[in-house]
Amino acid sequence: MKLRYWLFLLLCNLLWAGNMVTGKYVVTEFTPLWITFLRWAISIVILFPIAHFYEKPDWKMVIKQSWLKLAFMGILGIVLFNILTYSALKYTSSTNASLVSALNPAIIMILSVFLLKERMTFVQIMGLIISFFGVVVILTQGNPLQILYTNYNKGDLLMLGVDLSWAVYSIMGKKMTGVPPITATAISSCIGVLMMLPFLFNEPLQFNKITTHGIAGIVYIALFASVCAFVLWNISVRSLGAGKASISLNLIPIYTAVINLLLGKHLDQAQIWGGLIVLAGMLLTSNIFKQKREAVNFTIPKVHQAK
Repeated sequence: MKLRYWLFLLLCNLLWAGNMVTGKYVVTEFTPLWITFLRWAISIVILFPIAHFYEKPDWKMVIKQSWLKLAFMGILGIVLFNILTYSALKYTSSTNASLVSALNPAIIMILSVFLLKERMTFVQIMGLIISFFGVVVILTQGNPLQILYTNYNKGDLLMLGVDLSWAVYSIMGKKMTGVPPITATAISSCIGVLMMLPFLFNEPLQFNKITTHGIAGIVYIALFASVCAFVLWNISVRSLGAGKASISLNLIPIYTAVINLLLGKHLDQAQIWGGLIVLAGMLLTSNIFKQKREAVNFTIPKVHQAK
């Protein structure tokens, strides 16, 4: 039943919005590398038993046949995505970070055209343009005409890299049809943790900075924003597809804004208007207004090789 997977996505994105807010505080006590490492080191302890008893995979066969794809998923979705996210939160607000991340569906759809040979309608293309304009409004603090002269916030620019890494990760997740979703998450996160190990020696933990709030934040990020959210996301992507599932990512800035407002923070006009423009563009991109429009074929023509 498709409704179940959409409900999974509603919860998944709420948990990720919490990660944005929590990460903003945790990054003051841990470096982005240590947050990412601890997040997934804790997560794999839970993910592997769940995968083993629930999905019952043939571990040797999975690793033998798909280790390269799983390694790339570990690099993109575990290491790069997380380190860039927490690095961005050192320089920008959680609201801004979530608003820029709203470009994710657009990037996924663009990559789907090139990598999965999917089609886009004219309305979807207009939605992409509108969404990009909304992000420009956020990046330029409400002065889009100053795009060539603005000193951009480093965190907002890093979030564009986060969007790209997540888009490729999601598309790869869709193509991992031979590996159960929880198993794929467990193995790719384990690979990511092993890759980070050598770099930890250059960034020793500063125990004098760590508080109970920081430890609680790490636990939340590991259990809820990692184990629960990633499992729900991968299960939903496998059923609905990366393109459809990515529509739900538009909820992250809404959830984040609500959480921040409940915590007593305020939104400035650039964030409000830019966010509304981004979301309006995403509604068009997702084709939420059902149509029977003729698709504009932007697929890359196949090259016929000589036999």
